[in-house]
Amino acid sequence: MDKIGGEALPVQRPKTKVKSSIKARPVPSKKMPKEMWDGSESPDLSTRSVKEQLKQLLFTVKAMRGGDFSVRMPIGQDGIVAEIGEVLNDIIDLNENMADEFLRVRNIVGQEGKMTERVSIGPVKGAWGTSVDSVNHLITDLVQPTTEMARVITSVAQGDLSQKMSHQIDGRAVKGEFLRIGTTVNSMVDQLNSFASEVTRVAKEVGTEGKLGGQAEVKGASGIWKDLTDNVNGLASNLTNQVRNIAKVTTAVANGDLSQKITVDAKGEIFELKNTINVMVDQLNLFAAEVTRVAKEVGTEGKLGGQADVKGVSGTWKDLTDNVNGLASNLTNQVRNIAKVTTAVANGDLSQKITVSAMGEILELKDTINTMVDQLNSFAAEVTRVAKEVGTEGKLGGQAMVKGVSGTWKDLTDNVNIMASNLTSQVRGIVKVVTAVAEGDLNQKFVLEAKGEVAALAETINSMTDTLRTFADQVTTVAREVGIEGKLGGQAKVPGASGTWKDLTDNVNFMASNLTKQVRGIVKVVTAVAEGDLNQKFVLEAKGEVAALAETINSMTDTLRTFADQVTTVAREVGIEGKLGGQAKVPGASGTWKDLTDNVNQLAGNLTTQVRAIAEVSTAVTKGDLTRQITVDAQGEVAALKDNINQMIGNLKDTTQKNTEQDWLKTNLAKFSGMMQGQRSITSVAQLIMSELTPLVDAHQGAFFMLESDNDVPLLNLIASYAFTERRSVSNRYRLKEGLVGQCAFEKKRILLGSPAENVVTIESALVQVKAVNVIVMPVLFEGELKAVIELASTKPFTQNYINFLDQLMDSIGVILNMISSSMRTEELLQELKRSNAELEAQAKELEDKAKLLEVKNNEVELASRSLEEKAEQLSLISKYKSEFLANMSHELRTPLNSLLILSKTLAENKDGNLTGEQVKYASTVNSAGQDLLALINEILDLSKVEAGKMPVDPKDVRMLSVIDYLEQTFRPVAEHKNLDFVIEKSPEVPIKMFTDENRLQQILKNLLSNAFKFTDKGRVGLSISLAQNRGDYPLDTLNHSKNVLVFSVTDTGIGIPTDKQKLIFEAFQQADGTTSRKYGGTGLGLTISREIARLLGGIIEVESVPGQGSTFRLFLPQKYIGSDGFIADRRSETEPIRAMPLPLNADFTGRKVLIVDDDMRNIFALSTVLKAHGMQVIYAENGRQGLKVLSENEDTDLVLMDTMMPEMDGLEAIGRIREMSEFLNLPIISLTAKAMKGDREKCLAAGASDYVTKPVDESKLLAVMHQWLEQKQQEEAT
Repeated sequence: MDKIGGEALPVQRPKTKVKSSIKARPVPSKKMPKEMWDGSESPDLSTRSVKEQLKQLLFTVKAMRGGDFSVRMPIGQDGIVAEIGEVLNDIIDLNENMADEFLRVRNIVGQEGKMTERVSIGPVKGAWGTSVDSVNHLITDLVQPTTEMARVITSVAQGDLSQKMSHQIDGRAVKGEFLRIGTTVNSMVDQLNSFASEVTRVAKEVGTEGKLGGQAEVKGASGIWKDLTDNVNGLASNLTNQVRNIAKVTTAVANGDLSQKITVDAKGEIFELKNTINVMVDQLNLFAAEVTRVAKEVGTEGKLGGQADVKGVSGTWKDLTDNVNGLASNLTNQVRNIAKVTTAVANGDLSQKITVSAMGEILELKDTINTMVDQLNSFAAEVTRVAKEVGTEGKLGGQAMVKGVSGTWKDLTDNVNIMASNLTSQVRGIVKVVTAVAEGDLNQKFVLEAKGEVAALAETINSMTDTLRTFADQVTTVAREVGIEGKLGGQAKVPGASGTWKDLTDNVNFMASNLTKQVRGIVKVVTAVAEGDLNQKFVLEAKGEVAALAETINSMTDTLRTFADQVTTVAREVGIEGKLGGQAKVPGASGTWKDLTDNVNQLAGNLTTQVRAIAEVSTAVTKGDLTRQITVDAQGEVAALKDNINQMIGNLKDTTQKNTEQDWLKTNLAKFSGMMQGQRSITSVAQLIMSELTPLVDAHQGAFFMLESDNDVPLLNLIASYAFTERRSVSNRYRLKEGLVGQCAFEKKRILLGSPAENVVTIESALVQVKAVNVIVMPVLFEGELKAVIELASTKPFTQNYINFLDQLMDSIGVILNMISSSMRTEELLQELKRSNAELEAQAKELEDKAKLLEVKNNEVELASRSLEEKAEQLSLISKYKSEFLANMSHELRTPLNSLLILSKTLAENKDGNLTGEQVKYASTVNSAGQDLLALINEILDLSKVEAGKMPVDPKDVRMLSVIDYLEQTFRPVAEHKNLDFVIEKSPEVPIKMFTDENRLQQILKNLLSNAFKFTDKGRVGLSISLAQNRGDYPLDTLNHSKNVLVFSVTDTGIGIPTDKQKLIFEAFQQADGTTSRKYGGTGLGLTISREIARLLGGIIEVESVPGQGSTFRLFLPQKYIGSDGFIADRRSETEPIRAMPLPLNADFTGRKVLIVDDDMRNIFALSTVLKAHGMQVIYAENGRQGLKVLSENEDTDLVLMDTMMPEMDGLEAIGRIREMSEFLNLPIISLTAKAMKGDREKCLAAGASDYVTKPVDESKLLAVMHQWLEQKQQEEAT
């Protein structure tokens, strides 16, 4: 018993809640100190003993009267006072239970809202039972109206306005406040009904049926309901006026009337719509006027060069104005250039060419005219030469040679040559006759074959030789004018001629007249064709070769016109309108025109086939079909495009499949890890694996064999299966090397059986029996030790992805099986220990009477000790598994956090300035949440290190001023942000230095100050450092034996901590306010970790607090740290990596090549984004083996960032392989990994890494480390 004021007081004990019975389990109290006895007689019989008991009884009764139910009378004494004490203890227990139960029901009903909870303290009688029933009836009476009101309000909230509160409950009429509340609620429902009906009607008329002008009428409405009704009516009225005015203006615009404007008053978005439509009308007015003016000038008046000027336009209107001006400008330039060339041709100048840029039909017209000019040039030159030779120089036999001509031009050339040839023969014959006539020989006759007028001429010459002398002058004159000088229309005049001579003269004149008309008609048509006018025809009457020539020219014109129309149509449909499949049709075309038509059609056909094939495949790809390929024949750039698209589809298909497989593998590994966690039975785990794993990998039969021992003979027993059918030929138990199961267990290697023989492995159901195609047998190992064997059979081959998944899953299953086995073994040991303890207690009671059994009992104690040692070993193994689990979970959490933090920070910095302020805020929030999650992970890891006794301590001399400076820099901004006073005080007697772990000291103080600022909204936060008085009663010997003890006191004026919560806050995951509605966040780990670290440093943490006034946390530490058992914790290895200094402001990474080796593409993308932003060239690989290949192909790599956990080849092995290559012996390799447990850093450095950085990566820290190693590499290369 404790002593207060010299009197012995009853023992206080923790409160215990007892619901099942009134009487609590007796708690033995301590015996009275011997010095309180009389000494001469038994304390139970002495008067002083009775007096002390009465004092105890009085103290207990006073405590109960004061509401303190934690005080009890001692148990085990005799006498009437002891009996009174037992009864009093029962009464206190009953009061305590009732108080606890009232508080519990109050919290559940009043705070948690669970209306069905009632007070229950077990079977009680009399007034106790009546009190409990009264309280429960009170709760029921209070809850029933609330439940009824909640029912109606819930219906209203769900849109059901037909419910009302009943004014009777269980046949009793409600009264007082309940009746008033019910009437008010029902009135509210009626008003809501009326309001909802009217608003619905108006909304339907205005919003759905388009009946503008509707108004809501809610009779008897007042207050907010009347305001709401008036607002709805105002809304409908304003909307009616605005929509009608807008409709009026837009209808006018649609009808071409641009004089209307919206004049109705409006605000907000309607006002913006009004202004937008009015501005649109103004822009349309101005645009229409300008376009009309330009179209009139260019299209009607022929004034080329006009431009539309629409001021203040933008967007589509500006684009339309620019397009109209571009059209007018291009048309002006093209028409003027064409007019210039055709005018020159018309004037006989064939040196001009069209040079203006053009496309489409204008380009074709340009090329046609230029080709025509070239051919006219060549034709004119040759005809002029022949005419000169024949007509002027008298060189008969000349022929015109125009290379490359075809069609009409070739026909014209041939006709000129025929004409020259015929003329040569005829003229030579005439010359012969004329020469003979001139020589006076009138016996000569014109004997050459001739037709038409030449034949008539020959006959005339032959028949009128005698009179030729007179006639020759006139004919020579006409022939010279028509045939040589080109003067058409000339006529022969023979005065006095009559008869034959007159007829001959008339015939010559008629011939000249016909020839003039025909040649002029031909020239007119040819000139029109040369000028692009294909509507002209040769319409003069002609016969013979001239008629044939006319027909040829007319046919040529028709063909050209048809060809031009068809080619133009195909070009417009295919090239401009995008209508594929068009074909040119030129009836009757042949020769060059048919070839040109076929070439155009072939061009359009090939283009149609290729574009449609590409479009079909592209459409399939956008819909997720990556199986399609472009197979159409193509050449040149189209073939290259086809190959590129096919390659792109192939790459996309491979990447998609690879990502899908990896996502599937990781998702299902995580799924199985989650499912197996918390399982306590190997059989249930095995059956769970069979039920989930077998269908997941498309297997149809499975068996799970657990390794057990039968008389020290290892046997594999079937404990779970999937679709397994027992057969005589199939055993349920296997020895090692027996069957594939036994062989797999012996070799500890996977066995894959493909296409087993018929009837060897069958999968059966009620209807069918099918043969298995693949059987896979896999060992389940833990640290090389066999745990189980799993066999799966499938009707189709197992994919490589399934096999990889099964290989990785076996490791997880091995860990889980080992954990369950260890847990079961531990449980068995605990049960055995409990039984042993029970036996020991029984033995202890019999020691006085059974001394002979002492040796036996000692043996049992020894056995129990051995059991405890085994239990300790099992707990150590469990701790190891826990550490491995935490390491794996840390890696799996840190890996996605790495890319999340890097990318969210990059977004929040918004270096490109393309994000809105709200989007930057989103990114900052994501980054902040990720940092909080990282801090939580680190806290959990710290807690696990402390609990496992693996937290390292690195003591050294610590200057007090450096600690104060660190805390000042850290928390001064926090104090200014929250408008709090922040003061740090150090007593003069405090030594300059102390010997301890500076980082751990800062961690504790930072945690205490962070809590102080978190829970303080006004006032001050302070830290004082002083020497503690040598109390000598510290709970730790390190403080009692220390020469100087420093005390760090953190005070605040915050919310404070209740007395009953001051011990709770130091427990893991606990807070003073642990409810779901708590105001302050946090994990509840900070004080737990701080307390444990303080103990590691040889100190303690104490707390004093008054709710509503503030708290004071005191950290007591010895000035000189002495580790456990008198030794100082190990220092870090002497082979420390270079510690990164802060990144210099002028640091330049431009051009540096960095290799990233990581199996997570998200991390590669995030790191590449950061490194490329600093000018670095990034290459990457997805595992260690691929990293070696990429590095060998890029020997100019400056630095490697290497992940640790990767498939195929992990980072440690890859680093070792790189260090074996002489060319990369000094290459900086930074281990960039999410493995952050104890020993991971040392493993990376031992493997050959230059430095070690944990994920998630701090961008500035990573860049600083990289800069330091790159600088060192550059200096080494320079020397």
